[in-house]
Amino acid sequence: MSQKQLKEAFVSNLNGTSLLEISAGLSLPPLCLLCRGLLLILYYLHHGKPVSSRTYSLLLDFLVLVSPLLFSCTVLSPVIFFIPVILAAFCAGIFSKIYSLRKWEARAPFGQIVEEFQKAHLDPQCIPAVTVFRVYVNVLTSISILAVDFPQYPRRYAKAETYGTGVMDLGVGAFIFGNALVCPEVRQQPHRPRPRFSSLARQVFSVWPLVALGVGRLLSVKSIEYHEHTSEYGVHWNFFFTLALVRLAASLLLAVFPKRKAWLVALALAVLYQLLLSTTSLKTFILHGSDGRDSRLGFLDANREGLLSLLGYLAVYLASVQVGLWLQRRRSSVRGWLAALGGLALAVLVLWLLLQLCQACSEPVSRRMANLPFCTWVLAHCLLLLGFFVLADLALAFTKLLVKGSSVPCCWEVVPGSREKHGKAVPVGRQDELSPPCLISAINKNQLLFFLLANVMTGAVNILIDTIHSEAAFTLCILHLYMFLNCLIMYMLHARNIVLKFW
Repeated sequence: MSQKQLKEAFVSNLNGTSLLEISAGLSLPPLCLLCRGLLLILYYLHHGKPVSSRTYSLLLDFLVLVSPLLFSCTVLSPVIFFIPVILAAFCAGIFSKIYSLRKWEARAPFGQIVEEFQKAHLDPQCIPAVTVFRVYVNVLTSISILAVDFPQYPRRYAKAETYGTGVMDLGVGAFIFGNALVCPEVRQQPHRPRPRFSSLARQVFSVWPLVALGVGRLLSVKSIEYHEHTSEYGVHWNFFFTLALVRLAASLLLAVFPKRKAWLVALALAVLYQLLLSTTSLKTFILHGSDGRDSRLGFLDANREGLLSLLGYLAVYLASVQVGLWLQRRRSSVRGWLAALGGLALAVLVLWLLLQLCQACSEPVSRRMANLPFCTWVLAHCLLLLGFFVLADLALAFTKLLVKGSSVPCCWEVVPGSREKHGKAVPVGRQDELSPPCLISAINKNQLLFFLLANVMTGAVNILIDTIHSEAAFTLCILHLYMFLNCLIMYMLHARNIVLKFW
């Protein structure tokens, strides 16, 4: 077998992992975020000022926010269930240290602090968990697309061939989910009505970079004979095309149907698609098609997975729009977000039960078809991860009440009171200083560039290195260097306030 065939076989015919293992892995990013925030608060408590050095800030963010994820999906994957416990214990130890060292004037009884926290107010225009969710999906995807070519990355985490729940399968759906949370239909202010098709026009203009990247990837892969797993999307299709068409189709549907009923459209679409898979020959066509997948037999046959799975991804996108609209409801108090956290937990439980029912009555999860179980699974785990981030944010907000003047970037600013202005609750005592340097903010400013660089560097590494036969130490060095270079570029652009987006 040639090197190209070896690498294609290395990521083929896989069956995924368990839902429990994926859920355990999803707890790691919020715990890393919580750990970073607690360390910053502890530093402020000891030195009376935040970390001002950009070099130290970048190193701290990379070592705490990114490096643990690299280890967890490679050499530490056999003990993945113990890592969240260790991180949680470490965070508890830091919190205990902060609680014991806080200033005397802040040493109110714990019950009083909790009561004050519940009455505190948050900025209703800022939901840090959404930003962190989208950034971490990008980071995890960037890690996986290169790590999957090394033997230290467990095969069960890679994309499943037909049925199964791999970590990378969830990453594809999470990308769709994250895009929908900040789509024009969600960000549009309700008191500023716009023409019905204005969001569609904006999407037409905003998706052209995705189409261009899709074409660029297609041409580069074919020209250098880069290894590719054809059964993922087809001969010519790729995820950039999927994301572009899903965004356009969703904007068209939301221009016709009320966006507040997006969940109904998503449900109808997902159920109808599943019925077609179960009662017609559509499933057989997607999985088997024509012998040899000869593109001369038709573009649809050559790219059947990518084209027909659009229906499932569109359902996920529309349901995620509904989640984004729900998150945008005005919740200016901690008590309101605690109630919202309960709502997220209930939604995860309901979706989990529906997932078990769907798999029992129809078929297992299949990213290749994007069937109803896949849509349900993606929504359940994305809401679980989002809920974890909200919980981490609230924990950091509570800790900041113990240490007056401390700040954590990409986290809620909590104040004990509010004043009314023009009929709206306006937080009092909010800091106006520039937020300290932050890797999450840096990646968030140039997310598409971050993902593009990750794809380019992944291709370069695979061309230059025999990844399949790499040793563990060498693999970890390559992955850390790859992620650090990408993060460093984003950090330097952020420091100069450069945003490479003009569409």
